Amino acid sequence: MTKLDRLPTKADFADVTDWVFDLDNTLYPHHVNLFSQIDRNMTAFVASLLQMDPVEAKALQKQYYRDHGTTLQGLMIHHGINPNDFLEKAHAIDYSVVPANPALGEMIKALPGRKFIFTNGSVPHAEMTARALGILDHFDDIFDIVAADYVPKPAGDTYDKFMSLHRVDTKHAAMFEDLPRNLVVPKALGMKTVLLVPQNFEYEFAEAWEKTDEDNNDVDFITEDLTGFLSRLVA
Repeated sequence: MTKLDRLPTKADFADVTDWVFDLDNTLYPHHVNLFSQIDRNMTAFVASLLQMDPVEAKALQKQYYRDHGTTLQGLMIHHGINPNDFLEKAHAIDYSVVPANPALGEMIKALPGRKFIFTNGSVPHAEMTARALGILDHFDDIFDIVAADYVPKPAGDTYDKFMSLHRVDTKHAAMFEDLPRNLVVPKALGMKTVLLVPQNFEYEFAEAWEKTDEDNNDVDFITEDLTGFLSRLVA
């Protein structure tokens, strides 16, 4: 049996009182590909800022993403940009492509305890996305890249800021993510970890280093279907 085949039970999460969800490619499935719009906007920003052609700009954007966790962090370190200007332009996208998911909303609402969105994006982006999904009202708070002082996951200090702000007992918390590297710290802190993957592991839009294998020891569960996964915990 693989981790993808291992279905959770209520007992697996019986001690969880804080539920922490990444946003992009986690609360909505990979195939929605909302991030492709943000990706294009970031490339355009880099091209305009540094007077590069789009191919060079995209390569540098991805290098900063790999090296620093976000393109924004790389641009701040190397070029001293205004982060608010970047975030506003990066998230100027069409949210109508995000399908409403009332079933997911019901599952999140039914989870016992507090629920948080913890994202490397911005609060406005998280609110627009969660509102399109129809799930925004079920969360207690959104912790974004601004609250993290622009230091993105997977930096340990950023998790510490989030846990301290909300007084999260990591032994009674679960983290849902689509990037394996962002589950390393939560696992070390004693959280239950759940990795969201595309159906049949078809990572059409992901960088090679973002993909996972089922032997990852930082991941307790792997699922293609967040709604179905949560339904087993609240049934």
